[in-house]
Amino acid sequence: MKQRILVVEDEIQIATILKIELEYEGYEVLVAHTGKSGLEAALQENLDLVLLDVMLPELNGIEVLRRIRNENSLLPIILLTARNITMDKVAGLDQGANDYITKPFEIDELLARIRSAIRHNSITANASEEEETILSIKDLFINLDTREVKRGDSSIALTPKEFDLLIYLLSNKNKIVTRENILMNVWGYEYEGETNVIDVYIRHLRKKTEEGFSDPTIIQTVRGIGYTVREK
Repeated sequence: MKQRILVVEDEIQIATILKIELEYEGYEVLVAHTGKSGLEAALQENLDLVLLDVMLPELNGIEVLRRIRNENSLLPIILLTARNITMDKVAGLDQGANDYITKPFEIDELLARIRSAIRHNSITANASEEEETILSIKDLFINLDTREVKRGDSSIALTPKEFDLLIYLLSNKNKIVTRENILMNVWGYEYEGETNVIDVYIRHLRKKTEEGFSDPTIIQTVRGIGYTVREK
């Protein structure tokens, strides 16, 4: 069965090109040209991924993303942004986007990110069949079946990418993981030396999992190499 992708893009020419390229790669493609119609399709259709433009009529992409995440925490969503503005990217990531790419973009890079997002979603969805149902370190617990994260008695809300990053770190507990390995295994594309995406996500994870807790340290920095999580 073909994997199904929803393209939500108001520029007809871009939407048409994306549809042609994705169908050539073997995907089944649905297209919506407004935020409202895109939201309806995302909530009603059985999809493997959504390509979501930020600047849309009726509902902007960030609002569409927020409403999708209220109903579906697992569906991979990649934002298409026309402006290289950090604020748009941060807002999208905070609302649960799995990735973003700035227009104009190379179709090969977009295809690579689509494959990565779908692959990682499949790995996460099937994790409970291949790994322990519960991952833990100190008093932090992750239920892979329900995607619930708790520290002590407190529930912690994570975005999909924060969740993937935390799972990767805990799956390599007591090991040092390099920044390059994190990018390849969590984001799925090679580090090009022009993004601080790991630093941003580590900072978010530390704030959510360590601030306000006793014996707070979970994620440790290994200067010049990467990160590790250790029991002690």
